[in-house]
Amino acid sequence: MGKEIIKSIQSVFRYCFSHFYQFVNIGVAFGVLMVFFSLVSNRVIIDYADDYVYEFKKDIPKNNIGLVLGTSKYAYNNGINPYFKHRMDAAARLYHTGKVKHLLVSGDNHKHGYNEPQQMKDYLISLGVKAEHITMDYAGFRTLDSMVRIKEIFGQTSVTVISQKFHNERAVYLARKNGIEAIGYNAKTPWQSKRLRIREYLAKVKAVLDINVLKTKPKFLGEKIEIAL
Repeated sequence: MGKEIIKSIQSVFRYCFSHFYQFVNIGVAFGVLMVFFSLVSNRVIIDYADDYVYEFKKDIPKNNIGLVLGTSKYAYNNGINPYFKHRMDAAARLYHTGKVKHLLVSGDNHKHGYNEPQQMKDYLISLGVKAEHITMDYAGFRTLDSMVRIKEIFGQTSVTVISQKFHNERAVYLARKNGIEAIGYNAKTPWQSKRLRIREYLAKVKAVLDINVLKTKPKFLGEKIEIAL
């Protein structure tokens, strides 16, 4: 029995060695294909969203609903997260200038003590947004979830997404591919670390796969919620 196992192992090694360069070529080809697909995916989303994202509030059309995408209020050093602050400032700006009537804050609330929607609502109230003009979505675990839920749960088919530009591009792509007339208002981007750039690069690849290959659905839907305008 032991000799048979040894012979089998030797046979596998001989096969692998004799086909080594073939395996290398396949690996290289696969790697090139993945890099090409990643580049194309990012370009597709950026180009697709170009006509639907806005830098200046004077240019952006009015909408009933502004969808504020969640992020943690606090940075790693326990100071205010500038991405959070700039999103809230942008949302309040649209609200106070009449570009949106109501704000839906969508974020993660999957564990005790971490509540992005409540943090966003409290901050927006401190900026003068009326509490009755804010609705919280506790199941915005991913950007895709936030975009699909605006239609399937909250019954909205037209929305202004509020986040940083790189995020808005992906959000608008996901929304429009799910039948939602979404536009984006770009909050200020304070800085982008290498880690963040890589993360967003891969997130755009995942978005293309979610729409065109995986047909990904939100993690949670639930009962419909009416937004009183």
